[in-house]
Amino acid sequence: MFVKAGLVTLALILSGLASPTTEGPGIRVPFAKRDGLASKEGWFDHQKALEMIARDHNKHRQNLINLERNLGLGAFNEGASILPGMPYPDPLKKRQAEPLVDENGDEFWAGTISIGTPSKNFFIDFDTGSADLWVPSVDCTSSYCSRKNKYDPAASSSSNRQGGDEFSITYADGSKVSGPVYTDTVTIAGVRVRKQSFSPVDTVSPSFGSEPDDGILGLAFPAISNMKANPFIQSAKWERAIKHAVFGMKLAKLGSELYLGGTDAALYTGAVEGHAVTGSGFWQIAGASVSAKGQAAVSGFQTIVDSGTTLIYGPPHAVAALYAKIPDAQLYDAQNGIYSFPCDASPDVAFAWGGRSWEISAENFNLGRVSLTRCIGAVIGHDLGLGASTWLLGDSFMKNVYTVFSFDDRSVGFATLN
Repeated sequence: MFVKAGLVTLALILSGLASPTTEGPGIRVPFAKRDGLASKEGWFDHQKALEMIARDHNKHRQNLINLERNLGLGAFNEGASILPGMPYPDPLKKRQAEPLVDENGDEFWAGTISIGTPSKNFFIDFDTGSADLWVPSVDCTSSYCSRKNKYDPAASSSSNRQGGDEFSITYADGSKVSGPVYTDTVTIAGVRVRKQSFSPVDTVSPSFGSEPDDGILGLAFPAISNMKANPFIQSAKWERAIKHAVFGMKLAKLGSELYLGGTDAALYTGAVEGHAVTGSGFWQIAGASVSAKGQAAVSGFQTIVDSGTTLIYGPPHAVAALYAKIPDAQLYDAQNGIYSFPCDASPDVAFAWGGRSWEISAENFNLGRVSLTRCIGAVIGHDLGLGASTWLLGDSFMKNVYTVFSFDDRSVGFATLN
């Protein structure tokens, strides 16, 4: 697969801030973004969308398994349950068992981190919808690891095996990502954590085999950590590498940025509209409503903000109510909750949390054409098991706002992009 030439910037605060929303000096490094679910010609890739739905379903199934183990069922949202795993579409296995050149990958927000002493670089997805860091190990001999950078604990003087602890995620097709748990020095653009927990995995699922990234760095709360470990940002504050356990995200085709330790005031205007986190392990906020064409569709639901997916998910009946407000919207794939709408229409879908409405642009709502006149919407009617009235907002929403995540205040906030 090819990484797009466009650069995304990762910016990190290296000195203390007066408040989590004060701009400070930072370091910027190249940060690559891959293509979305449409071809260069704008056609919707149905197969890749199904693969993304299966991946997201299984990711959050594992999050719920971790949450139950760490905090018990009492931490679940109302109506949440651990659903059966979702098998990956059969063509995925064939594609990923062969060398690929594929420009139409899922959309991730990824950059370089280093691990160990001396340091070794890894290309990592930054994911607000999970809480663990893992990279391939030199002990991974699978073909799925053949093109990855690999961690060798014997080559790092700061490596420390954590007893018999194991990291493991199992998927519906029987594949898994698993390995031992270590601590080592992890550095992102000069911010160094000396004892960060992570897993050098010796088994990699086929669903990750063809991706250009080496692994994932989760940015959610430790309650959904498979390792029961603090994520990098909390560790950085604990070790006083940053003053505030806060980070901001701007996701866009150009000029995107992850800012650790505070927010980059140059990227947004006005105040940040903050909302208290209500979920035990997720960046989850309550009191949401969604509208289309200026007409209210659904209200009073929970939302989880997840940079690890392009899609927006809602309960099937609620998503049907939303598309009912978009003229001539139709079910395109009833089994998977995928809808189409007229390409020349402007759906004007917007989310609100009791303050201003945050609209999704027509470009970000449109996943691609399926005919000369019909396009696919970014909102999918699919039950992830996260709760009876819980939605998940991926980057089709996040690309329209500047998003602020605060461990210190346990809040998520939005601001208007410059």
